[in-house]
Amino acid sequence: MIPKNEYAPYFEQYIQLVSNNGKSILENLEDSQKQFDTLFRNLPKEKHNFSYAEGKWTLKELIQHTIDTERVFCYRALCFARNDKTSLPGFDQDVFVDYSNANELDYFDLLDEMAVLRKSSIQLYKSFSEEALLRTGIASDKKMSVRALGYLFSGHQLHHFNIIKERYL
Repeated sequence: MIPKNEYAPYFEQYIQLVSNNGKSILENLEDSQKQFDTLFRNLPKEKHNFSYAEGKWTLKELIQHTIDTERVFCYRALCFARNDKTSLPGFDQDVFVDYSNANELDYFDLLDEMAVLRKSSIQLYKSFSEEALLRTGIASDKKMSVRALGYLFSGHQLHHFNIIKERYL
């Protein structure tokens, strides 16, 4: 269980998906990536550019969003773990998606990119000491711990996994 003072209330929806399952950050990172990758690699080609409603992201955009979010949050985790006290900016996920060109990219290249990124995230978290995991920093004007970010990656991915199962299949 991650104490609520280690993350902003907005992130609770993601962290709660994984923080109570008894698994470590690394186990959650591995498990959520396997589930995500298995689901997405087995979707029919006609779904790759599909969105369930007007104005909603396509599957390619959703994968790109997951990649972009993990990259931004990995940078935050690295800064906080290294005790950099610089307040980090937020990012607008919709602007990132709008300018990602995701629908022009190869679907399986996006999945490969996500898999490589997750391996990198796992290696990053393997390098953190217990002390580093408890360090905090400020991003988007909110306090966040390195540990909470580690659980957030998996929870965010599972959140989108659940949306795909509910609305895209």
